[in-house]
Amino acid sequence: MHTFAVCAYRESPFLEDCVRSLVRQTVKSRILIATSTPNDLIRNVAEKYGLPLYIREGVSDIRDDWNFAFDQAETPYVTIAHQDDLYHQDYVRYLLSSVKGKRSVTLFFSDYLPIRHGIIGEKDLNCRIRRFLRLPIRGHGSSRFWKRAILSLGNTICCPTVTYCRANTGQSPFSSELKFNIDWDTFYKFAGKEGEFVYYDAPLAFYRIHDGATSKEFIVDHQREKEDRIMFRKYWPGWMTDLILYFYRGAYKTYD
Repeated sequence: MHTFAVCAYRESPFLEDCVRSLVRQTVKSRILIATSTPNDLIRNVAEKYGLPLYIREGVSDIRDDWNFAFDQAETPYVTIAHQDDLYHQDYVRYLLSSVKGKRSVTLFFSDYLPIRHGIIGEKDLNCRIRRFLRLPIRGHGSSRFWKRAILSLGNTICCPTVTYCRANTGQSPFSSELKFNIDWDTFYKFAGKEGEFVYYDAPLAFYRIHDGATSKEFIVDHQREKEDRIMFRKYWPGWMTDLILYFYRGAYKTYD
C-alpha cells in the first residue's frame, strides 16, 4: 500500500537515523533509497538495512531526483522521505487509517515538530502559525478554494509529512521550475485540480533544522526570497506581495 522513497544526497550524517525511523514503523511499508550522488555512506546504509538502492545518472537536480525516487515506487501511496528528518513510529498507521475509503486523495499531510541540536523541540512560532493557517482544510479537503487558500499566505504544508496518491497525481508529479519552493508550487498545482487533501492534525514527522540544510543555503543566497515572491504573485498583486514578504521574512529566522 505504501512506500517511503528516501532521497539520499551526498553524505548526510542523519541518513541512518531517518532510515531507522522508517524501519521502526508499527505498520510496515516498503522502503527504498534513491540518489544521484552515490557514495559509500549511502551504500552502507542501504546494505545494513537490506534496502534497494536506485542510482540516477546525470547531474543532481531536486526535481529530477524527487521524480526518480517517486517513480521507483510501485505502491498506491508514496512518501518522499527527507534524509535529514525523522518520522513518528505510527506515521503509516495514521496515514492509512486517514485515507481509508477515500478514492480521490491527492495528498495526505500532517503537523510536525522541529529538531534542533538533535532534540525534538516544542512548536516554535513558525510551526504554530503554519498550523493555524492549515486548519480550514479540515472538512474542506476537496474544495479548490480552501486547498489554495491555505497556501496563499505561505507554504503551510511541511514537505516531509506529505504522502502522494499515485493514482491521482500520476508518475513524476514534480514539474515546478523552482528549487527551494518546488514543494509549495507542487501543492499549489494539485490544489487547483480535482482531488482531496487529507490533513492529520498531529505531528507525524520531525523536521531537522541545521546549518547544512539546503533550506538555509537558499536563505543565505536570497534565492528563497526570490522564489517566495514568485509564489505570492500567483495569489496577490505586487503591493500586497511586498507587504506579505515584509512580515514573512521573519520565518527565515527559524533557521538561525
